[in-house]
Amino acid sequence: MHFAPLNTWLNFNNNDFALITGPCGAESFEQLEQTIIALKQQNIHYALFRAGVWKPRTRPNSFEGKGEEALKWLLDLKLKYSIKTTVEVANAEHVELALKYKVDALWIGARTTVNPFSVQEIANSLIGRKIPVLIKNPVHADLQLWIGAIERIYAIGNNKIAAIHRGFHSYGNSKYRNKPLWQIPIELKTLFPSLPIINDPSHICGKRELIIDVAQKALNICMDGLMIESHVNPKKALSDAEQQLSAESLSCLLSDLVSRKNKSENIFVNDKLTQLRKIIDEIDDELINILKQRIAVVEEIGEYKKENNISVFQLERWQSILNTRSQWAKKMGVSQQHVEKIFQLLHQESIRLQNEVMSKASKQ
Repeated sequence: MHFAPLNTWLNFNNNDFALITGPCGAESFEQLEQTIIALKQQNIHYALFRAGVWKPRTRPNSFEGKGEEALKWLLDLKLKYSIKTTVEVANAEHVELALKYKVDALWIGARTTVNPFSVQEIANSLIGRKIPVLIKNPVHADLQLWIGAIERIYAIGNNKIAAIHRGFHSYGNSKYRNKPLWQIPIELKTLFPSLPIINDPSHICGKRELIIDVAQKALNICMDGLMIESHVNPKKALSDAEQQLSAESLSCLLSDLVSRKNKSENIFVNDKLTQLRKIIDEIDDELINILKQRIAVVEEIGEYKKENNISVFQLERWQSILNTRSQWAKKMGVSQQHVEKIFQLLHQESIRLQNEVMSKASKQ
C-alpha cells in the first residue's frame, strides 16, 4: 500500500510537524469560539481543529456530545475563522452528517477500530469520497485490528490516511492512562513506511503534566504529527478535564519541543553515525554467535533431561536466573528491567527448544 504524504493533504502551517488541537468535546458554540480565539492569541498554528461531537462514554449519564448541533457550530466557526475541522465518526450516519456540515477530515476512534463491522460500514459510506481519514489504534494492543481498519479504508480507493497512536489500555498500575507501547507504532511504520503516524499524547497520558515527555518521545522517533487536546478553560471541561491544556500551556509546550529529522545534511555527522553503527553491527554479530552457543547448550540440557526423565521447566533454576542476571545488570549499570525482558525471551525459547527435544523422543 502507498499512502499520500501527509503534507499533500494537510497544511503544516509552518510547523515541522502536523498539529491537531481543540477540545475533547464540543460543549457550546461559545466554548469552541473562545478556544479558537485563545489559540489565535497565542499564535498557535494548527492543521486541524478537533472537537468530539459524539462521545463514546464508558457509562451512561456522562457527557456524550451535542451531535448535529455541534456540527453546525463547527461549520459556522470554520467559515468565520478559516480553519479546518475534524470530528470522530463511529457509523455511516455520523459520516453523512459530518460531510453535510463540511468537516475536512474524519477520525475513527479506538473503540470503533476494534469492530470490523463498524469500520466497514464507515468505509462503505465513504466510497467515492476523498475525505482524509485518521484511524486511532484499537483500545487493546492488537496490531492486526489496527492494520485491518487501515486496509478497509484504503480498499475503497482512499489513500489519504493517517494512523493515530493514542496508547493501549492495560490492567494494573501505570502512570499513563493508556500505555504508549512504542514498539507497536514502530512495527506499523516498519510494515507501511509511507503511512503517516500522528501521536495523541493527551489520551496516552490522561494528565496534562505528562504530555510534554510523551510528545517529545513521539518526535524523537519522527512521528508526523501530534493531536493535543486544548480547551479555553480545561478545569471546567465536561470530559477529560485533566488531560486538556489551555492555549497558553499548549504554547509553552510547543516552544519546548524539539523536532527531529530522519537524516542530517552534515557529512561529518553522517560519517560518525556510520562508524558507530559499524561497531553496533560487530557487537550484534558477536551476540548472535554467543546466542548460537547458548542454544547448543540448551539443546544438550534438553537431551540430558529427556534421558533422566526430568521436567523441562525448573522453577528454582528460573528464579535463580532472573535474580542473578538482574544483579549482574545492576553491577554493570545496565537497566535491570531491560535485562529481565531479554532473559524472559531467552527462557521462553529455551522451553520451546527443550520441548522439541522431548517431542522427538516421544515420536521415536
